[in-house]
Amino acid sequence: MSTTVRAWLPWGIGAALVLAGLAVAFRPQPVPVDTAPISTGPVAVTVSGTGEARVRDVYTISAPVEGRLGRIEIHAGDTVFANDTIVARIYEADPTPLDARTRATRQAAVKAAEASLALARAEGDRAAIELEFARSQLERSRELSSRGAVSAAALDRAQTEMQSRQAAHATAIAMVQVRLAELDQARAALIQPADDPVLRGRAGCCVEVRSPVSGQVLRVVQESERVVQPGTPLLEIGAPDDLEIVVDLLSTDAVRLVPGARATIRNWGRPGEIEGKVRRIEPYAFTKVSALGVEEQRVNVRIDIDAASATAEGLAHGYRVEAAISVAEVEGALRVPVSALFRNQGAWSVFAVEDGRAHIRTLKIGHMNDEFGEVLSGLAAGARVIIYPSDRIGEDSLVADRG
Repeated sequence: MSTTVRAWLPWGIGAALVLAGLAVAFRPQPVPVDTAPISTGPVAVTVSGTGEARVRDVYTISAPVEGRLGRIEIHAGDTVFANDTIVARIYEADPTPLDARTRATRQAAVKAAEASLALARAEGDRAAIELEFARSQLERSRELSSRGAVSAAALDRAQTEMQSRQAAHATAIAMVQVRLAELDQARAALIQPADDPVLRGRAGCCVEVRSPVSGQVLRVVQESERVVQPGTPLLEIGAPDDLEIVVDLLSTDAVRLVPGARATIRNWGRPGEIEGKVRRIEPYAFTKVSALGVEEQRVNVRIDIDAASATAEGLAHGYRVEAAISVAEVEGALRVPVSALFRNQGAWSVFAVEDGRAHIRTLKIGHMNDEFGEVLSGLAAGARVIIYPSDRIGEDSLVADRG
């Protein structure tokens, strides 16, 4: 080996080592990823919503008449019996206090009624005197007629005059009764609460309101004494062991449900779940404003449950619950984690790991829930897919499974 070769040999070896190091440094490194298999299992699609437990039939008892409602002594939770338990009493309402102008006007009306009565009585006295005179004239005419001193026509005139005076006297007596009634009416308009011993003692007749059904008092609407109008709600009665669940869902979710669908009630304050079935999807949607101020069309869905066991667990009227209602259930479905799916050219796709590299595979997805999507075609069971793929991964990317 020449001296020149020996001199350059160390430099050549060093350059080779540097090139090898650069080749290793710039070689593509696999991207660490998390993967999951395409598995077989159930795929259940549900819609969820917040609702409340309600007594199926709530009876609202209202005031049948206008008056002063006595304080309701019955309380929420008390047991009542149909047509037996008195739940409220309504008394006559107190008269309205009078201001100075109204009092003076009504006092004047009393004086006018007294004067009218005095005039009617005077007219009655005059009618009585005229009747007595006509009666005496008739007696005289009859006596003279028996002697032949007066004609039959004169006797008839005396008879007619007496009958006319009788009618006038009866009219006068009736007018006195009318004026007496008017005077009583005018005096009654002046009665004040402090003037009536019945009102002072809170006694007298009243309207007793009885429960129309047997059950428990759910809520007392009007507890304190007050003046009520006909139809004013007083209290609500129902059977606490006859519960149902009412959930308001978006109309776009409600149209996916059918009566008889399975429902699960949860998150109502105790561990465990209550099973139920959809009984009715109401045909009328209503507008509700969400917490974000968005107007939504919602539909009430009524769910039957085992009310006896639910009541034993502490569930009661008006309590908040969460319900998950089944839309579809597929047993033994080929399923892919939702976290692996993404949209590619309008179709559902995944990154399948094959021989350490990522390849885009297009899938046909059926039912989908928050965890899995049903794979109808595109991959077979056991294939591994990348979950939560990052933007570092593309077609034919080198990947390494962290697991």
